[in-house]
Amino acid sequence: MFVFTSSIIMLVLILIAVAIVFSFVPVGLWISALAAGVRIGIFTLIGMRLRRVPPAQIVGPLIKADKAGLNVTVNQLEAHFLAGGNVDRVINSLIAAERAAIPLAFERAAAIDLAGRDVLQAVQMSVNPKVIQTPLVSAVAKDGIEVKVVARVTVRANIDRLVGGAGEETILARVGEGVVTTVGSAAAHKHVLENPDSISRTVLEKGLDAGTAFEILSIDIADVDVGRNIGAQLQTDQAEADKRIAQAKAEERRAMAVAREQEMKASVEEMRAKVVEAEADVPRAMADALRQGKLGVMDYYNMQNLLADTRMRESISNLDDDTGRRGKIPVDGK
Repeated sequence: MFVFTSSIIMLVLILIAVAIVFSFVPVGLWISALAAGVRIGIFTLIGMRLRRVPPAQIVGPLIKADKAGLNVTVNQLEAHFLAGGNVDRVINSLIAAERAAIPLAFERAAAIDLAGRDVLQAVQMSVNPKVIQTPLVSAVAKDGIEVKVVARVTVRANIDRLVGGAGEETILARVGEGVVTTVGSAAAHKHVLENPDSISRTVLEKGLDAGTAFEILSIDIADVDVGRNIGAQLQTDQAEADKRIAQAKAEERRAMAVAREQEMKASVEEMRAKVVEAEADVPRAMADALRQGKLGVMDYYNMQNLLADTRMRESISNLDDDTGRRGKIPVDGK
């Protein structure tokens, strides 16, 4: 009985040890590689485990590459994985490029993938060009009429410029700038409406794909609409601004005139004060003349009579003026 129990325990321990070995050693992947004709050592797979590289993410792409006739080594795939790249996507892009007769080396594909670009999509775009549409571009012709343009740009990925080349946003910005320049140089908006292809020809001749990761194949005008009369609106705004400036200047002149009037009134009152002050000095001068004997008493009385006569004449003159205004002549003081 003891021998039987010991045998069972031993068998269980052996099974556990085998399970642990098979869980650590990817025997299944090794067998799959051998069946596919890919020579890879079991110790290489164990080394991947020790380097924390999932063997399945290396063996699977390696089998695909070998079946496609690509010359790729395990070390290249493992190094790309450790660098943070997507091994499966790189192999798929190499296979697609090889089928489309596009020259693409593993190092170039790995560099594109590590740069953050989708290398498989780039290869597919090289085979099947992509159409990107610009947003609504508003431009103004020389006659002041706004023209709204929507363009479609057909681009093809340039594999050699994917690393360090500008993206789709730059293409759209350059095309929009070219549309604005072309419409702005047109003498009238009617010329743009009659020949919308002139926009695409002019923009395409500018070489807008320089320094980008794409090659522009064609620029097609999808829609052209007439917008507002910007020139007339600007003239209206300018006229309104000129009117406000003129009103401000007129108000300024009126304020200056009012201020000048007040200054003149103050000056008149000041002169009147001086006259009153001078008249106040006359009696004192006459008293001094009398004391000094330069003016006689009879001269003083004659002067007083002359003043009284003058006041009487002024009173009679004022009375005649009032009577003339009333339209009747007083008789006997009535």
